[in-house]
Amino acid sequence: MVDKVIDIQKDYLVGVKNVTVNEPFFQGHFPEEPVMPGVLIVEAMAQAGGIFVLRQMEGKFSTYFMKIDNVKFRKKVVPGDTMVFKVTLTSPIRRGIAEMRGVCYVGDSVVAEGDYMAQIVKIN
Repeated sequence: MVDKVIDIQKDYLVGVKNVTVNEPFFQGHFPEEPVMPGVLIVEAMAQAGGIFVLRQMEGKFSTYFMKIDNVKFRKKVVPGDTMVFKVTLTSPIRRGIAEMRGVCYVGDSVVAEGDYMAQIVKIN
């Protein structure tokens, strides 16, 4: 869901998702007034977090959602919007567990935010 990473530093990642009307979920959510489902906004922020932590690992790894907390949706996201995600680690990665905070912006407005925990697993 992340179209591109525009900045990655030691302590944060910034990613972008361009929301277009031809996304398949808009056919049913809602046809007369298309709104991006909140669960997909959360998933996009989590994917940005996965990209962030995996860039810090050497070898082949994957990430899996473990927990989502404190998610808030501030404004709706509609076709034509560009979502910008900023993901930061809230504590050092320990025992294969990454804790992150994600904030999603459209323009200068926060549209969603939340705390995420992911397990990092080595792929054989």
